[in-house]
Amino acid sequence: MTTPAYLNALRAFEAAARHQSFSGAAEELSVTPAAVGQLVRSLESWLGAPLFTRASSGAARLMATDAARRALPDIREGFDRLNLGLARLKEASPRRTLTVTISPAFAAKWLLPRIDRFQSLHPDTDLLLDTNLRPMDFLADRIDIGVRYGAGTWPGLAAVKLMDEQVFPVCSPALQGLRKPADLSRFTLIHDLSMPARSGFPTWRHWLDAAGQGSAPTTHGLRINNSAAVLQAAIDGMGVALARSVMVRDDLAAGRLLRPFGEKNVMAALAYYAVYRPETQDMPQIAAFRDWLLQEAPGTA
Repeated sequence: MTTPAYLNALRAFEAAARHQSFSGAAEELSVTPAAVGQLVRSLESWLGAPLFTRASSGAARLMATDAARRALPDIREGFDRLNLGLARLKEASPRRTLTVTISPAFAAKWLLPRIDRFQSLHPDTDLLLDTNLRPMDFLADRIDIGVRYGAGTWPGLAAVKLMDEQVFPVCSPALQGLRKPADLSRFTLIHDLSMPARSGFPTWRHWLDAAGQGSAPTTHGLRINNSAAVLQAAIDGMGVALARSVMVRDDLAAGRLLRPFGEKNVMAALAYYAVYRPETQDMPQIAAFRDWLLQEAPGTA
């Protein structure tokens, strides 16, 4: 088996073992399940031993053999070190692409209006902004750094807090008749479904309870699963949105939205974090982008 085929077969085996299926590995590696199966079989042939058995109950799942399971930690560590070595080799180039994973809403409402400042400071670094909403595997998807919204803990990643945020209602200046929280019962509530409420994501119920409106209904309204679209609906006068301060700051400053109840707000349970694989924290481009994010972030917005 040649060196490229050897590495490709090991990658297919590791992904298939992690997903417990050829189809899951194929989706991650952007190949067909048949191609993954062929690579795994070529590795088994070269080794002279099987690497998987089929689960006997439920949906057909691949189960790594005992010997394969013992080998997996070393294989994964080897790929980690190989990717780190390749990343360090890329640093020898005068230009390189830094891949950043962010949500589409965070890109539109916070990062893109500021990104020219990073580019002017680091003209030799090209940026690839990945706004894919599916869960990202930083190693398999070749992600360098990202910004995530949550409680600050993601397995396998280092997390540095960038911003806390406040939550409060906003509406178009053209919307009339909102003087106190009780008035909300007469207006359409725009709900942000970007994350499940059980994660600590702020909801209208959370804000109304804090505002002393525990009996106010929250079942009516418009539901949208994109924070930027939630704010755009409010700008268009479609109702009252529960805004997150990081997302809405520029719209408030430009007068596209206003806060009908002044400074009535609550702190969100979640926050924004810069995240990256711990072993890459000292790589110059990743450190530069992380430090720039910390400089741009206001701490609490």
